[in-house]
Amino acid sequence: MNFLRRESLNWRWRIQLPKQSFYQARLVRTSRRPGSPFKAPASSLARLWARHPAPILLLAGAGWVAYETSQPFRHVVLAVVRCSRVGVAAALGAIDYKATFARTYPTDDAYARALSECHARSAQRVLRALLANGGVFIKMGQHMASLYVLPVEWTSTMRPLQDQCEPTAYEAVDTLFQSDMGISIKEVFDEFDPTPIGVASLAQVHIARLRETGKEVAVKLQHPHLAEFCDIDMKMVETTLGWVKYWFPEFEFTWLGEEMRMNLPKEMNFTLEAQNSQRTIDDFKSLETSLYIPEVIIATKRVLIMEYIKGGRVDDLKYLANAHIDRNKVALELSRIFNQMVFVNGWFHADPHPGNLLIRPAPKASRSPYNFEIVLLDHGLYFDLDPTLRVNYAKLWLSLIAPASPATTLDRRKYAELVGNIGPDLYPVFEAALTGRAALKGTEMKQEDDSSFYRASSMIDMQPQSKAELDAIRNAVVKTEGLLISVFDVLRRVPRRVLMVLKLNDLTRFGPSPFSGSYAVLTFCQKELGLCACDDPFQRTQSQTK
Repeated sequence: MNFLRRESLNWRWRIQLPKQSFYQARLVRTSRRPGSPFKAPASSLARLWARHPAPILLLAGAGWVAYETSQPFRHVVLAVVRCSRVGVAAALGAIDYKATFARTYPTDDAYARALSECHARSAQRVLRALLANGGVFIKMGQHMASLYVLPVEWTSTMRPLQDQCEPTAYEAVDTLFQSDMGISIKEVFDEFDPTPIGVASLAQVHIARLRETGKEVAVKLQHPHLAEFCDIDMKMVETTLGWVKYWFPEFEFTWLGEEMRMNLPKEMNFTLEAQNSQRTIDDFKSLETSLYIPEVIIATKRVLIMEYIKGGRVDDLKYLANAHIDRNKVALELSRIFNQMVFVNGWFHADPHPGNLLIRPAPKASRSPYNFEIVLLDHGLYFDLDPTLRVNYAKLWLSLIAPASPATTLDRRKYAELVGNIGPDLYPVFEAALTGRAALKGTEMKQEDDSSFYRASSMIDMQPQSKAELDAIRNAVVKTEGLLISVFDVLRRVPRRVLMVLKLNDLTRFGPSPFSGSYAVLTFCQKELGLCACDDPFQRTQSQTK
């Protein structure tokens, strides 16, 4: 019942907000004839209550009993409330975009400002709906935050969802723990901090100390209500996205619902997470690497007890400086680790946002070649890449790194189609999504012709990204007719595994030098293709190109 009360309070709060959006303003309606005096809704309700108290009480009581005793009825009630939030936010966003595109503007800058404001308004509407619904909806927002090809207003608005999740009360997780483990938290642990150190969309993590061994551990507990509401929430997400596709076909996001439907059951089973982490340990056990994966001690479907690791987030530059850890080497090691997963192992971590990566000083027994270790967390979602896709993806990157030539240009487009199901018309958008940079020289569309920054002809020629280049990318999305629709089309066409690889690219892209990242990619591409007989793979590629 607490869940319904929270839903009701969230809904009432939206109704009472002053000067909010069109949608919120329409929630409070009065029925009166033109010219008649205004009567507050509260007085009408009071008269109705005075005239018919018994039927109202009977209906309220029947609704309460039905909600408490009938799961289908409870799901219907929650579905109406939760689906209406997301559905109205999505519909209003689509209408907002339609209106923005339909207007005429005196200058390109005025159009750019209007579109940016439309992005921000639409993203804020969706953010409020996702936060109010929680659970699966938070997961959807986190995925949107990691898509580099979306407008920056969307990704920056959704990024707080990686940290702003509501924790489950201790009493509820204690009940869940006892249900899964057959024993209470107090019987297993000498110490258990009831305040979680991290709260995500699907679970939260507590620090504890095992009674039997005295070892400090991290205890990951799934939010109890997820199992009951996951299926209905997924149906609501798919229905809402289906409405958007029906009324506004160019704004198609049904692929997002399909991906969540496939992946959520995996992420909600912690025994699979334990298996994934062990497989990754085995993949890297013979390598000299800075990668460290915490030991799993106990795993059930909803409870995971593992080694507790202290460290700083990968994007905490102050922590790295205080620990005398070179962030350049951290960036290079991240690139090496994930390139090893993608190009060599064919088995990769598919949710590598900064919250899932810790950096710690290397202990004495570490296999790291540097003075730090990269601790990879949350192994709930992995994907495999079949050998054919892996080879074609490697050849695509080799063509991007190789010096420009007519043959290289043909190879880039050939392998983009094999890897991403992308034709020539969408290739520039796909290339920018893959590299995170402005289109290479010879690839850019006519509308993108911009001499305000250096445009490289290959990834090896790349210079550090400048403000002028960032501005040019944003302006291209705004000023190039149909480009935003092309972005949505790329997201729809690209295979889901390749889309997950693009998320990995976003992670390894923050390195200080474009050459260091490209060199690491080059090494692993050539390893996959069996070209690493020489000491210097870059020199080997140059000789092959000649």
